[in-house]
Amino acid sequence: MLLNDLQVVLQVARFKSIRQAAQSLDMQTATASAAVKRVENTLGVTLFIRSTRNLRLSAAGETHLPQLEQAMGLLEQVRQGAKAHDTELNDELRIAAPSDLRRNVIAGWLDTLMEAHPGLKLKLHLSDSNTDFYRDPVDIAIRYGSPKDSSLYGFKLCNVPRVLCASNDYLARYGTPQTPAVLPAHNALLYQLHDVVYNKWTFVTGEKIRVQGNRIANDADMVRRWCVAGFGVATKSALDMADELLAGKVRALCLNTPPVPTELWLICPSRQIITPAVRALREHLREQCSELLDKLVTVNIR
Repeated sequence: MLLNDLQVVLQVARFKSIRQAAQSLDMQTATASAAVKRVENTLGVTLFIRSTRNLRLSAAGETHLPQLEQAMGLLEQVRQGAKAHDTELNDELRIAAPSDLRRNVIAGWLDTLMEAHPGLKLKLHLSDSNTDFYRDPVDIAIRYGSPKDSSLYGFKLCNVPRVLCASNDYLARYGTPQTPAVLPAHNALLYQLHDVVYNKWTFVTGEKIRVQGNRIANDADMVRRWCVAGFGVATKSALDMADELLAGKVRALCLNTPPVPTELWLICPSRQIITPAVRALREHLREQCSELLDKLVTVNIR
């Protein structure tokens, strides 16, 4: 049994809910459920009695829970002891990341991490497509949106607002849209992944607006550049546009409803990949995301 699996079991016992335990640990419900099953299979007992609406400790669970808490404490002591004796990280991080986010945001964050840990090595795979861990030469993926595959292990780094944005020059020439309904009259800067053009923009009220424009790219960074250059309106992650928003090069449009937000996740194909270097990367990215999103409050993103 691994430390993280025990942590999941103890959180499930605390909340009496796999879903709430998963939320508290920033993981998918299916991932938490799989962790519980691994512990139960290892022990050869059923720890929880489950129904469609309720969950409670079994008799075996009530018997073994104090022992699991003790085991968790001992493992944590060992982990902290190892961390204290080995603060230098010498691993190689093989990371896949979206092109726009990597070039304009994460690049500097990774530089800072490597300066703090000179023994780290870095290999980057830039792609806006979902990573195939069995095909691509990577161990970690940084992706927008929670992983759909329950066999993957993920950590949510942050919630990310999406912003509808345009340059001041574009808005001066064509006017500032006040509601989603007027967007079809504007030049939309569109992103394409594989054969799908994302020309239907969704807002938190449930409105889905089909837009059109004269520029389409399969590189999200190109869409960002067009937006800064004043060629149209784009819907983007607030993180991707952070530097331009803070510098006033583009403006977040305050419609009566914002675009549907997303999440940023760090994803691994297995728990064995979660080394001290990966944990350091996770915490570093969480801190940096939090700091940047706090700054963006000043430019009225929602």
